[in-house]
Amino acid sequence: MHGKNYRTIRGMAYTSKKFAPGAPNPKVARFTTGKSSPDYDFVVRLISEGRVQIRHNALEAARVAANKKLALIGEENYHLLVKTYPHIILRENKMIATAGADRLQEGMRKAFGKPIGLAARVEIGNTILELSVKAENLEKGKEAMKAASAKLPMKTHWEAVRLEKKVVG
Repeated sequence: MHGKNYRTIRGMAYTSKKFAPGAPNPKVARFTTGKSSPDYDFVVRLISEGRVQIRHNALEAARVAANKKLALIGEENYHLLVKTYPHIILRENKMIATAGADRLQEGMRKAFGKPIGLAARVEIGNTILELSVKAENLEKGKEAMKAASAKLPMKTHWEAVRLEKKVVG
């Protein structure tokens, strides 16, 4: 099956792993990378412009693409967060569609489907990735978000927000 078959949001969210034996674990290796620090100047957010489901392997591909661009500035100089979590269980009723396979098919009998993957449902305006960087690395952060958006199944845009420094005194 193609990824586009799972992109549109249809029906109820199926999230309970209790009723889906064999549901896979998310492929996202790390939801946070880099160094968490309060002295960053900007937060760059990758924001969805569509209402879709993002498969867990697409989220991981976006994270890896962004991380690869950011590795050039050093892991001490950024903090990358994956904000969406893939918890929707995707099912597929596998059918054999080759010649001579008519005796092996069950047709619509027991057509509930087996778990094949996970997805995250994203609405318009939801934040997918969040990146904290210093002012001198803002351009690299924008490049990283552009690379990550190419891996996702919908249109996205990024926004950079300046963080305010709190003065204790």
